[in-house]
Amino acid sequence: MHPQFPGPQVTPEGIFQLGFGFMASKTLLSAAEMGLFTELAKGPLSAEAIGERLGLHPRVRLDFVDTLVALGMLRREHGLYSNTPETDLFLDRAKPSYVGGILEMFSARMFRYWSTFTEALRTGEPQNETKTGQKDFFADTYSDPGRLRQFLTAMCGLSLPGAMAMARKFPWENYKTFADVGCAMGCVPVQIALAHPHLNGIGFDLPPVRPVFEEYVASYRLAGRVHFQPGNFFEDPLPNVDVIVMGRVLHDWDLATKKRLIQKAYDALPPGGAFIVCETLIDDDRSQNVPAFLISLNMLIETPGGFDYTGADGQRWMKEVGFRETRSEPLAGVDAMVVGIK
Repeated sequence: MHPQFPGPQVTPEGIFQLGFGFMASKTLLSAAEMGLFTELAKGPLSAEAIGERLGLHPRVRLDFVDTLVALGMLRREHGLYSNTPETDLFLDRAKPSYVGGILEMFSARMFRYWSTFTEALRTGEPQNETKTGQKDFFADTYSDPGRLRQFLTAMCGLSLPGAMAMARKFPWENYKTFADVGCAMGCVPVQIALAHPHLNGIGFDLPPVRPVFEEYVASYRLAGRVHFQPGNFFEDPLPNVDVIVMGRVLHDWDLATKKRLIQKAYDALPPGGAFIVCETLIDDDRSQNVPAFLISLNMLIETPGGFDYTGADGQRWMKEVGFRETRSEPLAGVDAMVVGIK
């Protein structure tokens, strides 16, 4: 006997929308990877002109751009396509507000690794390059200048909104020096230094990062106040500064390693110094912040032991190593920070 269909008030539309979501995602990722939004930032174009510039096959040109219109990523008027205010500001590679690096990286490599997510759920093993016996992601990326620049650009785009909010929300007037540990391209120290001219900052990362970091910092004319310090945060002492920042670092590692890095930050700080951890934190109720859950699942794809966590988790770990005051607060979008005061 077949169950009675519950009627129009209950439909599978939400299920289908989520299930088909990877198609919409890849449409946007490919557009960013091909530089569509950068081309349209120069002026509106027809579907044919877009196809010629991007090398699109004629059969797909119209459907491709109209799909992006339907997704809210493009505008169409009198047969000409243009960026929306959001895609013009954030997906034009010529603008300093560009955040599309992470989309490019997702399109070029991460999308295909998620195709074996079911296997990751059953084995707990990474699904990236290491699955075929290649170097782990970080070793491979840092040994290839081209891939390293792509990765650093991606991290910069992902970190920019949170960095700008951190520069506004934290009481930087109470401090003189800071270091961003695992600084990547330098997005965080640049935003902090731009907002607070009295501060001097350090970007701390592996030696291959230096040229990309210094180029980025120089583009903002901050080379006199923001410097690069090469180092390995596992092997070398952390900089002795008033504030240590770690953005999207702790989630790469297992719990024991997370606590080890928190301890290193505590040891390096003076009394009254501050430790700021910036992540896409899972909400304390573990029921709402979908991007944080997805990023944590991506750590399963990419790392042997990494995972994301709640603000309450971060505060508890900080208190365990001796921080006398802790708090967590939202930054921008889904990003938040956990702060510990020594």
